[in-house]
Amino acid sequence: MELVDSHTHLDFPEFDPDRAQVIERAWEEGVRLIVNIGTDLNSSQASIVLAESYPFIYASIGLHPHDAKLLDEEMSQALERLAFHPKVVAIGETGLDYYRNLSPKEAQKKAFAFHLELARKLGKPLVIHSREAHQDTLNFLKDFVRSPGKLSPPYGIMHCFSGSLEMAKEAVELGFLISVAGPITFQNARKLPAIVKELPIDSLLIETDCPYLAPHPHRGKRNEPAYVRFVAQAVAEIKGLSLEELGKKMLENAFKVFRLD
Repeated sequence: MELVDSHTHLDFPEFDPDRAQVIERAWEEGVRLIVNIGTDLNSSQASIVLAESYPFIYASIGLHPHDAKLLDEEMSQALERLAFHPKVVAIGETGLDYYRNLSPKEAQKKAFAFHLELARKLGKPLVIHSREAHQDTLNFLKDFVRSPGKLSPPYGIMHCFSGSLEMAKEAVELGFLISVAGPITFQNARKLPAIVKELPIDSLLIETDCPYLAPHPHRGKRNEPAYVRFVAQAVAEIKGLSLEELGKKMLENAFKVFRLD
């Protein structure tokens, strides 16, 4: 069995005591591709260091919308330099988060625009975070798709998707994949399974978003890439596929969106 974890934060301090063992467990569980996601300059640098250490780990670089207010010319230039690294396969996570509003909306929009322009310039896909900001997010993406620069479809990933079925369909039509995480395994999950059932399998991806959102039966504990199998199993059951079939398809989708051979 082969699996992908398309969104991890293995550089976070929650993994400092046993990072190597966590990565080893992922490999033993069949995880053959991990993309570690940058959330600020330090995290982006750490993601690259991690990717350089393991052949099956890749990195993204970006500034999370929570920290968008920190973006200045110096940071913009530093992130762009990192984006050229050969193991950097995506730009983000970037987007809009009006749920916490830890950065002003205008700062979030400015940072989002910077990431979109970097993706245009380099032809690397986007990792999109959108929470309680779905229409504004779609408006940005519609504008982007009209002039994508060097980037061709699929344009990126709507990570840890929490929007409506209508938004999911619109994002897929625009050329983005919909990625689901641990909440699809929760016993009270209703909306997300219905979205997964409705969407074509070519438009889906799986992730852990570890250390957050551990799936059932590990809910409430630290999440890790090995647990992506529980997300995969939930999606497989919804789609009427075996775990092996689903895992193979998710890996194919990940290789396509991240431009890997």
